[in-house]
Amino acid sequence: MTPQATSPTAGTAAAQRREQAVRAAVEQGLAGPDAPIVALLDTTGIRAGAAALRAAFAAVTDAPVLHAFAVKACPLVPVLRLLRAEGLGAEVASPGELALAGAAGISPADTVLDSPAKTPAELREALALGIAVNADNPQELARLDALVASRDGHPGASAIGLRINPQLGAGSIDALSTATATSKFGVALLDDGAREWVVRAYAERPWLTRLHTHSGSQGVALALMAQGVRAAYELAEEINAAVGRQQVDTLDIGGGLPVNFGSDEETPTYAAYAQLLKEEVPGLFDGRYGLVTEFGRSLLAKHGTVLARVEYAKSSGGRPIAVTHAGVQIAARTVYAPASWPLRIEAYDAKGRPKPGPPVAQDIAGPACFAGDLLAENRPLPLLEQGDHAAVLDTGAYYFAHHYSYNSLARPGIYGFTATAEGVEFATVRSPQPIADLIAEAGGAQVDALL
Repeated sequence: MTPQATSPTAGTAAAQRREQAVRAAVEQGLAGPDAPIVALLDTTGIRAGAAALRAAFAAVTDAPVLHAFAVKACPLVPVLRLLRAEGLGAEVASPGELALAGAAGISPADTVLDSPAKTPAELREALALGIAVNADNPQELARLDALVASRDGHPGASAIGLRINPQLGAGSIDALSTATATSKFGVALLDDGAREWVVRAYAERPWLTRLHTHSGSQGVALALMAQGVRAAYELAEEINAAVGRQQVDTLDIGGGLPVNFGSDEETPTYAAYAQLLKEEVPGLFDGRYGLVTEFGRSLLAKHGTVLARVEYAKSSGGRPIAVTHAGVQIAARTVYAPASWPLRIEAYDAKGRPKPGPPVAQDIAGPACFAGDLLAENRPLPLLEQGDHAAVLDTGAYYFAHHYSYNSLARPGIYGFTATAEGVEFATVRSPQPIADLIAEAGGAQVDALL
């Protein structure tokens, strides 16, 4: 579905805050000729999303729930710190993400390590710190066997689980569907002998107390997600019956709530998903199982905006083209897979005010040197002119924090904002990248290394 242009003043309170922030960014000089691209994060919206998540699961269970934010969705330390203040932990999938979570002050007890390719050193560190680990496969479990044996047969404070793939099929985006028949993630539960092996693995390891599943994210329907959770719950029940006790005491149900990229409406909601799970898997919420969630995109996407100045307005083949500073470097998924990742764009004038005028079909182009660097093609918007601004909406997750260094384009500055009736206050989340940093990353200190 191609996103439609929408008026920020006609939508929700979040849209009104966004409009305030865009104008304030221009007026306060955060955006302009010397800062032609900036990213804005709505801290009020982020806090509200975290509160909605906590409330949704509190309404269906009295058991403990750890909401571990998927760090990959927005690997920014101040954002992780904000989410920590809102009661969330962290789900990490690399040493880098673990370091970011630690820098944000997230405790090991509130951290979960998931990755299909953990090294022995990563596993050793996780157990030393007391971080929960979800093993991906039998070989990883064998590595954990050795580490646990070296610790007198006990993993210490770390909760250990096994990731299973219920092999339920794909959603509308294959690359983000993790419960397919041939997915690289987890133990393929429907393969010959796999289910029996899993039950035996738990029976042989009293310290294996969690079970993890995640069916995918964007493009995966709630019903398919719920089927994956039910498969994990039924397997946990089978394991506990086989060993004669409540060995599996926590189910990690992953994240993956899809995001509506077509309007300002935040759908589906956490409340709707939690209620669906309660209907489909009622035993999950009877108090016997603790829960872990790993939501990412749904917590951040709607609360981020990229504001890019129109450097030039031109025409080619009769079609207007607005050449901006927002392209593949901040929106790689949209540029390379526009059908799967369309983004809404709003037009603002040079003073940061909503641009008036009738919609005109035009291209919104980025600065990279290849023809496909387009954020939108033939998109109806008020005609953008030189000095205007294009606001790229719903980019708070997997966009401006995941820089792609095409053409050695520098990372934009990122600013959190709080918008009230009294005005807009900005806080620097990440400063614009200095050119000197680009040189350092490109081996500048080793300039003569190949001579």
